Amino acid sequence: MIAKEGKYLTFQIDVETYGIPIEKVKEIIGIMNITKVPGMPKYVKGVINLRGNIIPLIDLRLKFDMDFKEYNDRTCVIVVEMQNKEEKKLMGIAVDNVSEVINLEKDFIAPPPSYNSDYSSEYITGMGKLKEIVVILLDIERILSQKEKTILDNMEVEKNV
Repeated sequence: MIAKEGKYLTFQIDVETYGIPIEKVKEIIGIMNITKVPGMPKYVKGVINLRGNIIPLIDLRLKFDMDFKEYNDRTCVIVVEMQNKEEKKLMGIAVDNVSEVINLEKDFIAPPPSYNSDYSSEYITGMGKLKEIVVILLDIERILSQKEKTILDNMEVEKNV
């Protein structure tokens, strides 16, 4: 799947700039109290209580195999809506900081890089060209596998009991 032209929310993880389609973003909040859930993968930091909704929190640094960085006043949680089976679910993704909303036209979107290995980055949908910056465009629906989404769904059920 190649990225479509349109509006993207951009954010940083380490020195790289990423973008996700703005229609997937429900809100952006500061880091808040995280309840750890035992037995979860390292990149699942736990759950947060967002106005009475318990939602899982994924640290994208850890999901992308980067070193953990302590959260600070620039750390943001992007609350996204994802399709899982027949229903939509909210999920928080922790990023180093949020930049801006950009509008990318198709002439400024290159296809994702292809790799000659077993490594698959099917969640990268394109490379946006914004002045001197390259924006790695992500398909937030593909960041997690179906198995990982099921694990998070089960975690939410356990927390609501």
